[in-house]
Amino acid sequence: MPVNVETIQQLLPHRYPFLLVDRLIELVPDKSAVAIKNVTMNEPFFQGHFPGHPVMPGVLIVEAMAQAAGLLTQISSRLKGTTGSPLFYLAKVDNARFNAPVVPGDQLRLEVELKRLLRSMGLFEARTLVDGKVVASCELMCAARSDK
Repeated sequence: MPVNVETIQQLLPHRYPFLLVDRLIELVPDKSAVAIKNVTMNEPFFQGHFPGHPVMPGVLIVEAMAQAAGLLTQISSRLKGTTGSPLFYLAKVDNARFNAPVVPGDQLRLEVELKRLLRSMGLFEARTLVDGKVVASCELMCAARSDK
């Protein structure tokens, strides 16, 4: 730790402008992970969301939490000497809550906890904090790509 963006790019298929994790700072294999996303005014979504009042779209905060969950599963697999599917799909989002807007200059602390792993699907509790305050939370279900 920390895992930098170059290593993250080896573990996740996402690239600009959809790579939404800058660093992994904590990991308990098969249990939890904490990642960081630095939000700047240079983010492409701020151009239209919203002109004159930039707010990070909630769906992208959820995606950032899902990417942190992907890092948890990828690194946990590699630590066990296995390589899981390099591609996980976000299959379900439940109980999404957005408590405060995310704006340029914020640093997102993305916390994910694996609740269950069944075959090729993982259920995660996720939350995002800014300055120690929860700005978003949800339950995520991610499924490994099947090669059918």
